[in-house]
Amino acid sequence: MYLSHDELSPALGHPVMRSAVFLNEIAARHPKALSLAAGRPFDDFFDPADIAGHLAAFEEHLTEEGLDRSEITRRLFQYGRTAGHIHELIARLLLNDESMEVDPAAVVVTVGAQEGMFITLRALCHRPEDVLLVTAPCYIGMLGVAELLGVAVVPVPEGEHGLDPAEVARVAAEVRAQGRTPRALYVVPTASNPSGLTMPEHRRRRLLDVAEDADFLVIEDDPYGFLADGPDRVPTLKTLDTGRRVIHIGTFAKTCFPGARVGYVVADQEVRHPDGRRSLLADELALVRSMITVNTSAVSQAVIGGMLVRCGCRLRQANAERIAHYRDNLALLLSCLDQGLPEARRRALGISWNTPDTGFFVVVRVPFAVDEALLARSAEEYGVLWTPMSYFYPGQGGTNELRVCCSSLAPADLEEATRRLLLLLTDTASASSAATKG
Repeated sequence: MYLSHDELSPALGHPVMRSAVFLNEIAARHPKALSLAAGRPFDDFFDPADIAGHLAAFEEHLTEEGLDRSEITRRLFQYGRTAGHIHELIARLLLNDESMEVDPAAVVVTVGAQEGMFITLRALCHRPEDVLLVTAPCYIGMLGVAELLGVAVVPVPEGEHGLDPAEVARVAAEVRAQGRTPRALYVVPTASNPSGLTMPEHRRRRLLDVAEDADFLVIEDDPYGFLADGPDRVPTLKTLDTGRRVIHIGTFAKTCFPGARVGYVVADQEVRHPDGRRSLLADELALVRSMITVNTSAVSQAVIGGMLVRCGCRLRQANAERIAHYRDNLALLLSCLDQGLPEARRRALGISWNTPDTGFFVVVRVPFAVDEALLARSAEEYGVLWTPMSYFYPGQGGTNELRVCCSSLAPADLEEATRRLLLLLTDTASASSAATKG
């Protein structure tokens, strides 16, 4: 018995679906290559011994909440509430860290942010005319979800300074003129993956006005917001949202640890039913996920809940060391690029990069094709990994760009990885120039 690939979902043949697999394969074939590709946290922040302490803290919290031993046992070992059971702690966290007032009933605890994207898009888009607007470039995870669900995606080009609300309004109007419906805009407004750009507050406020005028929702994905602290901190779109236009997706992957696979969705929009009933969008999202993952691991929720209890539901403060590490690494990456390839030399070669204020990512632009063949050569001959930006574009785009990430390496390894990267780029640019002249 065999199956033809043509019999399977056409989404499985889309390039975005195999991009992460290809990166993993390259990394496995070249284990000594230094990775500027992985957007994961720094390993040194984790200690397996901490997990027992987090569980104990959560168990003590439940006891203080009035649960007896049998109730605590059920909470940790049984299926539990579909929308999750640490929703009140998450609401308290969002108030403390983001000044975001959230009804705990509007919080759905998910299996990472990825499930949050899936259930949100599944609930919102189901008619042939429904369209999801996305920034271009866009996080691969949302592009993959849209492809699997068969939801049409329309890109809104990101400018040099990030997403422009006027451009969003223009694209939304074009979609409506075609007889289609822009149901939502997906955006990572702070330290965007992959561009690294952050929307200033005045653009965020204007974007909310555009969403109101053009009648669409905004899906705000905020995995890196905790990194923007002090003078760089900008209110989340949900914090600024007075019209319940924003669905906020969060994750504990970067602020706690990704292995827990715990995220959440804040969906406080009112849903009116034909029989006159009213519910929150969060209730409807919980129905969707009840048929997918049933609920988020109770043990994972307990570990994250314990971490929240131990820090007084103030992760921004608890992450001070991590924030400093990631800020220092971003500054080091940019400094290594500047010093390794001075401005006059980079202009001559046609190489440039952006300079984000915060986050994990920097985008490098080059005068030659950036593809999987070049990535394979980079790993084999230069010992360094990165991500082609073409992965992040719906349709065409990013063919002369690559994304580099500074989060997962120690400073010395980051310096060496950047040196190797620049050697690859200068060698390839020089060869490309010589071939053109020849």
